[in-house]
Amino acid sequence: MAHRNDDLLSLTVLSALEVFEVSARHLSLELAASELNVTTEEISRQIKVIEDELGIPLFVRPGTGVMLTSAGKDLYTELASIFSKASDIETTIKRGGRSRMSRLPPTMRSRRSG
Repeated sequence: MAHRNDDLLSLTVLSALEVFEVSARHLSLELAASELNVTTEEISRQIKVIEDELGIPLFVRPGTGVMLTSAGKDLYTELASIFSKASDIETTIKRGGRSRMSRLPPTMRSRRSG
C-alpha cells in the first residue's frame, strides 16, 4: 500500500483527529478522556497538535467546559461524516459485502493495491 507524505495524514495527526472528534461530539474533554481511556491532559495535548498544525483554535474554553469555534464546527462536521462512512464500510466488509475497491476501474485497483 502506498503511503502519502502529507503532514495531515501522519499517524500522530490521525490520532489527534479522532481525539478531536470525540471531544467535539461530547463538548467535554472529560467525557472524551473517559471514552478513549486517556487523561484529560492527553486530550488537551492531542487537540493542541491539530490547532498548531492548522494555526487556529478549534475550541474556546469559557469557564468550565468547552465550545467549538467556527473552524472547530466545520472540522467536526467533516470528521463525523468521514468516520461514519468508514464505520459503514467496515460493517459492509465484515458482513461479506463488496467494498468500493472492487468497483474501481482496473487501472485504479492496480495503483491502490501496490
